[in-house]
Amino acid sequence: MSETSARLLRLLSLLQTPRSWPGSELAERLGVSGRTVRNDVDRLRELGYPVDATRGATGGYRLGAGAAMPPLLLDDEEAVAVTIAVRTAAQGAVPGTEETSLRALAKLEQVLPSRLRRRVRALQAYTVAVPADGPAPAVSAEVLTTLVAACRDRERLRFDYLDHAGAPTRRVVEPHRAVNWGRRWYLVAWDVEREDWRTFRVDRIRPRTPAGPRFAPREAPDGDLAAYVSRRASSAAWRHHARVTVHAPAAAVVERINPAVGAVEAVDADTCVLVTGADTVGALAVHLGLLDLDFEVTDPPELVEELRRLADRYARATPPAAGTSAPGSDSR
Repeated sequence: MSETSARLLRLLSLLQTPRSWPGSELAERLGVSGRTVRNDVDRLRELGYPVDATRGATGGYRLGAGAAMPPLLLDDEEAVAVTIAVRTAAQGAVPGTEETSLRALAKLEQVLPSRLRRRVRALQAYTVAVPADGPAPAVSAEVLTTLVAACRDRERLRFDYLDHAGAPTRRVVEPHRAVNWGRRWYLVAWDVEREDWRTFRVDRIRPRTPAGPRFAPREAPDGDLAAYVSRRASSAAWRHHARVTVHAPAAAVVERINPAVGAVEAVDADTCVLVTGADTVGALAVHLGLLDLDFEVTDPPELVEELRRLADRYARATPPAAGTSAPGSDSR
């Protein structure tokens, strides 16, 4: 391919992005002069590509809307990146889209040049994905797109829902955002009847049509929606809960835990409360030890007993300090 033809393809690839490109930025990206950029734009127009140009501080070049668009153009690195993303989806990163992703991957690999097919097939042959624990819940792409469209259009949603206990309910909500956490999708929405924010698993949602009236957006329940969902999702699954007094600043504890582990509430400059939980008291006790900070637990009783049991085990596992006797030994 000649240098000019390759540059035109690169220019067309840049113009396909949904933004305006100042001539100076295009010249820098392509490594040519501004005059060469103008000449290349004229060549694209002669080939039938609708390149619009606007003046001013926010002006630049972009492909015109409403005309027949050129075929998708990807450079080598973009093609490999797209293939990796689709292959990851085909391996179950987005539950419910594996079969669709495989079909898309097959079509993509058919049109890749041989040099790129070798690269992406090497990725397939010499990389291994660690399967997630347990089967991932199937998420309908149609349901997911329905939910995000309602978020975008600020339309109320009516849907049937299975709660954590498996009981069917019917909800009316003002959807805010769809959040992906691990291998699950969640909808964060304002529940109209309960007058509070709620988090719903997308795989348990069955939307009803038509959509409801439009609504005015509300302030989000948390600045970090991913952290908000992880806390809500984790706490819903915990069998054992605890409020732990930690003798450290709240900021120090936040730095040491994942948001899914729990929430931190400041008491004063040197003390905070960690609201946390786990499926077993044993796991909860171990996680508290990993904080590597002084803490106090008074409730629940089974956690207190588990911590005492671990403390005795650790004491028996280490030799006595100089001048002391081992626990339970006769000091006579």
